[in-house]
Amino acid sequence: VQLQASGGGLVQAGDSLRLSCSASFPGNLAHAMGWFRQAPGKERQFLAAITWSGRHTYYTESVKGRFTISRDNAADILYLEMNNLKPEDTAVYICAAHRSLGIPHVDDYDYFGPGTLVTVSS
Repeated sequence: VQLQASGGGLVQAGDSLRLSCSASFPGNLAHAMGWFRQAPGKERQFLAAITWSGRHTYYTESVKGRFTISRDNAADILYLEMNNLKPEDTAVYICAAHRSLGIPHVDDYDYFGPGTLVTVSS
């Protein structure tokens, strides 16, 4: 499994940004996917997950209503739409995958990409 996030950059507080994650799954096996982030000096934090079909999503409370996860299985791309960004959203954003159809437990993800840096200035 190969994952590569992109779309990060420097934005101002209140701006929006859309991250993408290109995915490659051997044999096109079904994988649920998710987004995490890691701020400097902090542990990796789960943000959002989406089922293989894309019909079901799950968010951590702190980003619910501001972030939207989606996927395009035809193109093998995962997205994270982020609105009303805040300085505390500054982090490396990482896409992840787990061999399952449904929403994985946060500790069950098998694969993580290298991440893309998002910096939000005040």
